Amino acid sequence: MYQPFTLFLALRYGRARHGQGFTRFIQRVSLVGIVLGVAALIIVGSVMNGFENELKQRILSVVPQLEIRHEQGKGVENWQQLAAQLPEVTGQQAVVAEVSSAGVLQSAGKLQAVNVQGIFPEQAHSEVQLAPLQEHLRAGQIDLRAGDFHVVLGASLAQQLDVWPGQQLRLIAAGGGIYTPLGLLPAQRLVTVRAVVQLQSEADQHLVVMHGSDLARILRMAPQQVSGLRYYFNDPFQALPAVAPLQAAVAEPLVVESWRQQFGHLFDAVRMEKHMINLMLSLIVAVAAFNIVSSLMMVVQDKRADVAILQTMGLSAARVRRVVVLQGLATGVLGSCLGLALGLLISFFVNPIMTTLGVDLSFAGPQGLPVLIEPLQVAVIVLVALALTFLATLFPAWQASRMLPAHALRYE
Repeated sequence: MYQPFTLFLALRYGRARHGQGFTRFIQRVSLVGIVLGVAALIIVGSVMNGFENELKQRILSVVPQLEIRHEQGKGVENWQQLAAQLPEVTGQQAVVAEVSSAGVLQSAGKLQAVNVQGIFPEQAHSEVQLAPLQEHLRAGQIDLRAGDFHVVLGASLAQQLDVWPGQQLRLIAAGGGIYTPLGLLPAQRLVTVRAVVQLQSEADQHLVVMHGSDLARILRMAPQQVSGLRYYFNDPFQALPAVAPLQAAVAEPLVVESWRQQFGHLFDAVRMEKHMINLMLSLIVAVAAFNIVSSLMMVVQDKRADVAILQTMGLSAARVRRVVVLQGLATGVLGSCLGLALGLLISFFVNPIMTTLGVDLSFAGPQGLPVLIEPLQVAVIVLVALALTFLATLFPAWQASRMLPAHALRYE
């Protein structure tokens, strides 16, 4: 089969079994380093993507992704007209009315601060609110009807209060209090636990969901008055760029807030952890690339007589550089391909592998470690490995091209 002369020489020197054994050892170490580095980056990146996606689905599916409310916490009237006037933003899935308030839940001898969300199951697009609750239902039934004063609790909150579906709690709301001769009388009501959901996230600790009309009655809100409008998006991250156009479309005293005000620190921490882990694992590939510099320099010294003879036969300096670069790239391409295959294979079967090794994955839930492979991220990892390998070949190639045949053959 026809091969370019420079490629033939590069592969020939790379496959040579004679010569310095230490040079071949360094080449093997470089190859293994690239394989392990690329595989580790793919595996860890996929698992971190999975955890970030789980956080996004478990937390941002039940908390307000974006909401429009009164800046002083007052109710919003004529919300149907307001919703019809607002422009549609990118990724918008639904716009629903909500009633919300901070509060305290009291059980037998226990108190817990909570965020109470009132939803309207009978309104259009309410399925976007009910679907995450149904998906993570642990006990009871999601059956919220006006006038029943039923609530749905997060699993951690239910455990802290030691309650189960069918038991009653006292809900004390932060809003809706009235002043009496004895002082401020807070709005409160006995509510019945209807269901418990387990999101396995921070939201479990303070999540309370009930019918919006019941919460509005507790807060003593006027009829047809709500706390604000709540947006849902195909991807919760699309809520962030939607804040500016919606804020420009509403007039004071209405304000637009996204999930970032409450949970931005959590996702920033996850993103920072991803970047730091990727940086540390990238050092494996960088070290392997520097090993390629060492191995190529040794090859150049080992084959200096051969190169000198080829130069006397007409091999140009540019083609000498090309031979060395191609020899280094052969190691990089082979290592990247093997690392890609190994990384994808382990990513697909990471949970069975961890279980076989006896690793306890109970902290990750019944599904095990979440894995999300992003093709663009995998492509970037492989391309960065190849780029580092290419950069590592430049200095040895330049040194080889500067070799003088007379000096190289002086003692031959």
